[in-house]
Amino acid sequence: MRATTGLIDRRSFIKMAGAAWVATLGARGAFALERADAVFASAFMAADGSYGVATLTEAGEIVERTVLPARAHGMAHSAASKRMVAFARRPGTYAMILATDGSAEPVVIAAAEGRHFYGHGCFSADGRLLYATENDFAANRGMIGIYDGTRRFARIGEFPTYGIGPHDMTLSADGRMLAIANGGIETHPDFGRTKLNLDHMEPSLTLVDTESGALIQKHTLPGELSRLSTRHVDIGPKGEIWFACQYEGARDDLPPLVGHFSHGEDLAFMSLPERTTEALANYVGAIAVNRQEGLIGLTSPKGGIAVTLDARTGVVLRQERVTDAAGVAAADHGFAVSSYDGRFRDHENPVAWDQHIVRLTAPRVKYDAPQTL
Repeated sequence: MRATTGLIDRRSFIKMAGAAWVATLGARGAFALERADAVFASAFMAADGSYGVATLTEAGEIVERTVLPARAHGMAHSAASKRMVAFARRPGTYAMILATDGSAEPVVIAAAEGRHFYGHGCFSADGRLLYATENDFAANRGMIGIYDGTRRFARIGEFPTYGIGPHDMTLSADGRMLAIANGGIETHPDFGRTKLNLDHMEPSLTLVDTESGALIQKHTLPGELSRLSTRHVDIGPKGEIWFACQYEGARDDLPPLVGHFSHGEDLAFMSLPERTTEALANYVGAIAVNRQEGLIGLTSPKGGIAVTLDARTGVVLRQERVTDAAGVAAADHGFAVSSYDGRFRDHENPVAWDQHIVRLTAPRVKYDAPQTL
């Protein structure tokens, strides 16, 4: 029960000390993009072992940073409400919401009893609601927690993800559906991050109605791909949902790791060159879409590689070595890639970046989709 006790302790800390702790952040704890050309944000671990979240320029220079109570994982941003959120790493129980224009103090929320966060979420189209992937660990089912931004992100409801182990999700282009990657892996806070059902995983991708919580569409991976955990998603240039996977099977297998689908259509896996699949080491840690240029970006910390695909053809346009590759996000041209050793693009920082990056501003320049790189 050690892990569960820790879970409760962290939740209690946030509830009892969170308000006072957030107050100590002051004005510097709120990210004000007007003060600098800061366009990205990512969670990090500092050299002293503390955790935080930082905004960065396109060149990779840190503009501001805010302390976090524990390690964060994924990020989400709403241009409509000018809010950004950092989610605790599974099985964490906190999320911190910050005003990117510096208009409000940070808000820290705690997961409900019997729930923990999976490290990802997204805002509604108008920015009023925050959706978070959560684990109902007693019932072994994925849930979406719903938080109201007009009430200091009070939890106002939930609906199922219609799968096990939801990780990442994104909002459809029309704002009416959530596209959810149910990784299919059973976990429980009593066992920390241990994967409990690798011999009978149930990975799936679902589309869920944002108004009613009803299931619109579900793709369960076929039996031969049952160990292919669907992990991260993003929206493509034509509104299609791109997804990336992590394989829990034999190391010498070469399953497809990337694909896409649209409402009413079947899954379509990309047939990558064997050398690219091998280089990804059966593990895509992050995926991002550059919709301006029609590009798909992938990173693999296990493979130490960053890959750029043509979204229309699936052709590999670029494949480069990036030791400890972590996050990826669309840049004004191509992608910004971070690493666990502190690199962000070509700049080095004295921090260890976490797995994901979020872009806080729209691209400044629109490029025609390139044929080659």
